[in-house]
Amino acid sequence: MTTVRPYHPDDRAALYDICVRTAHEGGDSRHIYPDLDLMPSIFAAPYVFLEPDLAFVLDDGDRAVGYVLGTADTVAFAGAFRASWLPLMRERFPALDGPPASPSEVMIDLMYRPERMVVPELTGYPAHLHIDLLPDHQGRGHGRALMHTFLDALHGKGVPAVHLGMVSVNTSARAFYDRLGFHEIPVADSGPLTYLGRRTDRTAPPSES
Repeated sequence: MTTVRPYHPDDRAALYDICVRTAHEGGDSRHIYPDLDLMPSIFAAPYVFLEPDLAFVLDDGDRAVGYVLGTADTVAFAGAFRASWLPLMRERFPALDGPPASPSEVMIDLMYRPERMVVPELTGYPAHLHIDLLPDHQGRGHGRALMHTFLDALHGKGVPAVHLGMVSVNTSARAFYDRLGFHEIPVADSGPLTYLGRRTDRTAPPSES
């Protein structure tokens, strides 16, 4: 039976695998980022390290096959990322000496700029999240269950609203977020990303589009 439960350190390998297999516009990233620790070290592992109480997995009875994780306070998280997470990464992923020259180096450059997460237009949405499911488990209502668990956890902490940044070309993800009541937040110079947000109170009416 597939269930949503809190993340446990034993889920680490599955967490990394899910991240790698969904990190390129929602699909497999292994052909782009050959070091399979890179993307999880930016977009998954720091969250379970810094805010494990906001990490949840979808368990199919054998292993984690999806997750939702994030932070209640993006500004504080960016500071903690720099102070506590980056020192652990410096040997594994040294800082660049010059401009990035490959997709992997672009990601390493992002790793060393956690302040990029703090976007003025998102001040009213202090929390942010990442949600990913393996392809075989998408389209079955599991993503909604994960999201509801995360929203409830934020609401229980008194956090009023949450945002996320998604690659704009990932239209299937956008449809999923629209159905859950997320709306677009205009952000200047957002690059390849679209920012979406919603209240954490699940009584907020979801869009049916």
